Amino acid sequence: MTTTAAAPEQASVAPNKSVVLQALSGLMMGMFVAILASTVVANALPRIISELGGSQASYTWVVTTELLAMTATVPLWGKLSDLYSKKLLIQLSLGLFVIGSLVAGFADSMGVLIASRIAQGIGAGGLTALAQVIMAAILSPRELGRYSGLFGGVFMVGTVAGPLIGGVLVDTSWLGWRWCFFIGVPLAVAAIILLQRTLNLPVARRKVKIDYLGAFLITAGVSLTLVWSSLVGKQFEWMSGATLGLLGGGLLILALAVFVESRAAEPIVPLTIFRNRTVTLTTVASFLVGVSMFGGTVFLSQYFQLALGHTPTVAGLLSLPMIVGMLVSSTIAGQRISKTGRWKHFLVAGAVLMTVGLALLGTIDAHTSLVLLGAYMVLLGVGMGMLMQNLVLAAQNDVPAKDLGTATSVLSFFRSLGGTIGVSALGAVLASNVAGKLGTATTGGGGGESVPNLAHLSDQARLAVQEAYGSATGELFLISAPIALLVVVAVVFLRAIPLKTQSGMDRLAEESAA
Repeated sequence: MTTTAAAPEQASVAPNKSVVLQALSGLMMGMFVAILASTVVANALPRIISELGGSQASYTWVVTTELLAMTATVPLWGKLSDLYSKKLLIQLSLGLFVIGSLVAGFADSMGVLIASRIAQGIGAGGLTALAQVIMAAILSPRELGRYSGLFGGVFMVGTVAGPLIGGVLVDTSWLGWRWCFFIGVPLAVAAIILLQRTLNLPVARRKVKIDYLGAFLITAGVSLTLVWSSLVGKQFEWMSGATLGLLGGGLLILALAVFVESRAAEPIVPLTIFRNRTVTLTTVASFLVGVSMFGGTVFLSQYFQLALGHTPTVAGLLSLPMIVGMLVSSTIAGQRISKTGRWKHFLVAGAVLMTVGLALLGTIDAHTSLVLLGAYMVLLGVGMGMLMQNLVLAAQNDVPAKDLGTATSVLSFFRSLGGTIGVSALGAVLASNVAGKLGTATTGGGGGESVPNLAHLSDQARLAVQEAYGSATGELFLISAPIALLVVVAVVFLRAIPLKTQSGMDRLAEESAA
């Protein structure tokens, strides 16, 4: 049985603009360190694995454990935000991130490093879900557009700038790879202090029976599925006993989770939320965005280094056109949405531009000019800027205030899930294509599994590797483009519901009173 008593302070007036900006600064700082934790180690991993005596399997697990913990716990954080203090929860998630980062920075073995990444991932999952939930609580959907562009920009800057920062830290002798983990600690601590001083949210006093069984089944099912998607094609074949055990077991547990959730008094993910057409379509679109966008763009850094022959630091700088496109379009789109209240045409335009950008990137090879490449990346960034945050806005606008946390976390979860699956699947395709183009002689007998060091190759072998990685990366974007086209279809069928002008707090007070 669930009872809800609206706290008297729930009917408080919306905070003024200066208070909102102060609170959002803490949220954006927290969001940035969460994204940074996932991306900053990309260029540092070879050095980390070498110094700690790890294997190729260790390389995979350092990345996989953080993504797995983050993705699997997003729905749980979202549900908890509908039941308990959002302020306390986001501070707790930041605290977990700090602990994980410190342990990772001082790690003296691969086991300790991998364990620390789990703590980082759980904290990052909370930050990913709660930042957008808190925004919806203090701002109306009509106002969200004005600020969501900032969050979209922070997300993209963290995604693309992370590898650049990691490359600089690794290349700087007096810092080193350990600062890839330490760098986020002062920002996270500052975010905790800033949120304590500026964020004041009412708490709905709800006595509930937590669905622990549903939470366990969702986490276990998602974890098994993500482990399979991260390792298939690398550690074992697609058609193998490991696939049957991990994927089959994961899907079976998830089916059981659906059964349990359909009967729980307070489910972690209420299945009734998918009766809402907007939530269903934005969830599908978010998943496909994750597959197509992350699955393609994550390999750009590798393309810059192995196909074009640039250093890790330069590879990060070459990603700037995509950041600029994302920042400009998300900011302009957000401002226009707040001014006019119209949002659907930005989603459609963003999906179309993302599809076109991916298709054009499908033409790249080892000889593509940087000017042309930059133009394609700007186009992709503009599309993503119009699309990503506004998918969340559309869903938050069309659900009851009591389900804001759940709806927001569902979209974040499926976007992360799509990204993990996309990276794994396209990574396997890339390795297979490179191995097919080169054979095993040039790649060191790894069948495309081991990443070659251009500095250690002869001129003839180096040119062969650059040609192989150039054309193979282009093929990845050709695979991503049709997936992005399905995003266009999903957003076209969204209903253009007018944006509400009440904040989540005010809407919740009205719902509780009614």
